[in-house]
Amino acid sequence: MRVVTSRWSVVSCCFVLYAMLFALCIPAQAQQAKKVPRIGILFGGSSSRYSVRVEAFRQRLKELGYIEGKNIAIEYRYADGKADRLLSLATELVLLKVDVIVATSTPSVLATQKATSTIPIVFTGVGDPVAGGLVASLARPGGNITGLTILAPELSGKRVELLKEAVPNATRVAFLWNPTNPSHGLLLKETMQRHKH
Repeated sequence: MRVVTSRWSVVSCCFVLYAMLFALCIPAQAQQAKKVPRIGILFGGSSSRYSVRVEAFRQRLKELGYIEGKNIAIEYRYADGKADRLLSLATELVLLKVDVIVATSTPSVLATQKATSTIPIVFTGVGDPVAGGLVASLARPGGNITGLTILAPELSGKRVELLKEAVPNATRVAFLWNPTNPSHGLLLKETMQRHKH
């Protein structure tokens, strides 16, 4: 499981990195430019939770010729699991006039969407960006938001099926979810529909 998570983190980081660099429209060769590009990253959790992803992100930037503190600046903001802090943290990034904002969850994207309609927003790991009102469609997101979706609510039902196979005598299963995260609602709904009995 750890290998899959780590590999997924690297894939996510690479995708986000390419999307951000595209949004910045600044090639690595233009390192002599006076303005240093500034990236804002809004995390819903704590710094310790995202340390591996941040390190993978920094490493890939370095491989592409971007060195934090030298020719690129990164502003990190962590909500530490407190959803009510996301909007103020997103607003901080907007006031810093970052060139692009990376938001790592549906609640952080929603907060960033409220804070700006002009700064490009790149999301990672949201459930359904269309149903969540983040983008117009997957083919043509429109607006200032794009990113990587983990749109797979049908997998929630499959996970319960696998659990039943692994523990056939189980009679009750608990589903932990965050009601403030629209993606979690989709996953819960799919799970309940597939396993009504």
